[in-house]
Amino acid sequence: MLGNLGKNLTNTMKKLAGMAIIDEEVVKEVIKDIQRALIQADVNIKLVLNLSKTIEKRSLSEEPPKGVTPKEHVIKIVYEELVHLLGEKAPEIEVETKPFKILFMGLQGSGKTTTIGKLARYLQRKGFNPAIICTDTWRPAAYEQLRQLTESLNVPLYGDPDNEDALDLAKKGIKKFKKQDIIIVDTAGRHKEEKDLLDEMKQISVVVDPDEVMLVIDGTIGQQAREQALAFSQTTDIGSIVITKLDGSAKGGGALSAVAEIGAPIKFIGTGERIEDLEAFDPDRFISRLLGMGDIKTLIERAEEIAEGDEVDMESMDAMLSGKFTLKDMYAQFEVMNKMGPMQQVLNMMPGMGNKLPKNASQVTEERLNKYRILMDSMTEHELTHPEVIKQSRVKRIAKGAGMRNEDVKELLKYYQVTKKAIKGFGKRKMGGPLGQMMRQMMR
Repeated sequence: MLGNLGKNLTNTMKKLAGMAIIDEEVVKEVIKDIQRALIQADVNIKLVLNLSKTIEKRSLSEEPPKGVTPKEHVIKIVYEELVHLLGEKAPEIEVETKPFKILFMGLQGSGKTTTIGKLARYLQRKGFNPAIICTDTWRPAAYEQLRQLTESLNVPLYGDPDNEDALDLAKKGIKKFKKQDIIIVDTAGRHKEEKDLLDEMKQISVVVDPDEVMLVIDGTIGQQAREQALAFSQTTDIGSIVITKLDGSAKGGGALSAVAEIGAPIKFIGTGERIEDLEAFDPDRFISRLLGMGDIKTLIERAEEIAEGDEVDMESMDAMLSGKFTLKDMYAQFEVMNKMGPMQQVLNMMPGMGNKLPKNASQVTEERLNKYRILMDSMTEHELTHPEVIKQSRVKRIAKGAGMRNEDVKELLKYYQVTKKAIKGFGKRKMGGPLGQMMRQMMR
């Protein structure tokens, strides 16, 4: 997420390397780079200037604590001020009374309906029993989209495409699901200027009497997020924010910083297209990733989730980290990592690894893994454990047996070599110390 911002900030921090004392000229140069990176990510200029002044003042006036290098001291100040910019961590959803009712709002096209499905999945993983009510009578496909999402998740849904009374749908849905843990109410996506829809929102809020109101903001709209959030806050109290589409947005910094100004915390962020790609927002962890410092806590949590019921081969894990792994080992380990999320997201959680792995090695999709599985099914056991023996004649046989092209076999072998080299280098640098111990511990 926000890959360019993270890359720019990480490169900026490198300018502090070897700084024996707090050098005013270096600090000012770093701050200019930070300003440039944040403005490119569409963060409000006024916020950027205020942030810059604070970082400069603290860096030049505060003495580094004993045992802390000047570089570490400045990075810590940058980290703390960026976290402060994004606001405090939103509290977890706590179901003190049942049903706990969540009212969803958002503009058309913000990803609101998809996010509702993701939230339902997130709540299921937390042990809750959610249900969904569709009160969107303005968009014909709204109910059908929710029906498809809920069927795949086995989540109960109430709605009626023939009923155009949103208030009636809300009342009947609340009555139907009164024994559920959590009820999520989907409302019509709207434009902030549409008075009828905003009036409907006020009325639905009264009928539902929500325990929390979540506003969905499109991460690609940048600084417009603040204006939108203010318009919606005039209809009902906004309890928290969900920012979508952060996985490929150059303007995500604008949405993140703008909504922080209205007083409602960011509770979740959408980080991809999969139903699992909704993440509880933690400013500390988020900024840690952006600065290339990793996010071991989230990595461990994800690993623990997928490890339930799955045995991970520690011997092949160690082999992978040392670079001495076979095609068989590589596939097994990267299939586990793929369950944890897109490869680049996982790598961003490893300190110093966000931009290390080549792009073609980090883009592991289910489709690609399936192709590799078919190719490897066409290999002998000896070829799987000794890929170096696969020459032209074997390439032709493997491709023919898999019903694919010779180029596909070569792509698999190239991917294997690139990944092996990259991770072997990482293992030599990082896996012998505390990080290696944590990685191994989390996979047990």
